[in-house]
Amino acid sequence: MKNRHSMVQQVQDYLRQRRALGFALNISGQLLMRFAEFADRLGHRGPLTTDLMLRWVNLPEGASDRYRAGRLAIVRAFARHLAAVDGRTEVPELRLLGPKPFRQQPHLYSDQQLQELMDAAGRLSPTYALRPRTYRTLFGLLASTGVRVSEALKLTRDHVDLVQGVLHIEQTKFHKSRLVPMHATTTRAMRRYAAARDRDQVLGQARSFFAGRYGRPLPYSTVRGVFQCLRRQLGWHSNGTLSRPRIHDLRHSFACRRLLQWYQQGINPHHAIAALSTYLGHGKVVSAWPTPSTRRGGIVA
Repeated sequence: MKNRHSMVQQVQDYLRQRRALGFALNISGQLLMRFAEFADRLGHRGPLTTDLMLRWVNLPEGASDRYRAGRLAIVRAFARHLAAVDGRTEVPELRLLGPKPFRQQPHLYSDQQLQELMDAAGRLSPTYALRPRTYRTLFGLLASTGVRVSEALKLTRDHVDLVQGVLHIEQTKFHKSRLVPMHATTTRAMRRYAAARDRDQVLGQARSFFAGRYGRPLPYSTVRGVFQCLRRQLGWHSNGTLSRPRIHDLRHSFACRRLLQWYQQGINPHHAIAALSTYLGHGKVVSAWPTPSTRRGGIVA
């Protein structure tokens, strides 16, 4: 039985508190648990030290400086949490291993790329009758509303109002629920998909709006695999300056397009950004504002 003051127990308590506030902490939580297990294997007791954190951070041989800095940032956040109740805990300097790692620069889809993605999805091999239409509609929804992939895949029939053209997003990131109005063209595409789905003998009985071959909700891993296959077919590769397109970049592209349209319409985006942040379900307004690298890159990929 683990000591209640073990590092594993302390990390579990920390993750429980953070997740209760709406932070998923999927990958960072896994890494932090590995750190805790490492500390407990060494028999560490007492306050957390910079030396212990660096020993774990530097474990992967041949890891890049950026990767190690990312590991340090994760365990440093935990150290700051402990330091609030135990003044003996050491919090490493933010730039101890170099600059803080930045988020990957988002890829902004051009109109041509969006059309290519939709066309490629429509040409998918029909391992079940509705597969091409399902992915074409799904990617179109992501591009036209900016909802998260996880939010789209969790939609049930009850969450999609095809009369008013509104999505009901429930208990998503940060425990937020919201209404997402759809453009009229998006609503029509969703209606056409729903009508085709309901004519299918299996999918017509599914509770999920986007269902797979056996009527079950589409797993994210499957959707990601399909997208990566389409990306290879379309020849979308990193050129050393721009990253390869990701599914999540459809959300980034939506936000940037909305801001660009406001500029073109003479609307001050500083006054309207709160509405965009709410529409996208962000935890804070600043999350809806493009990064400097994104603003320099404009809207064209």
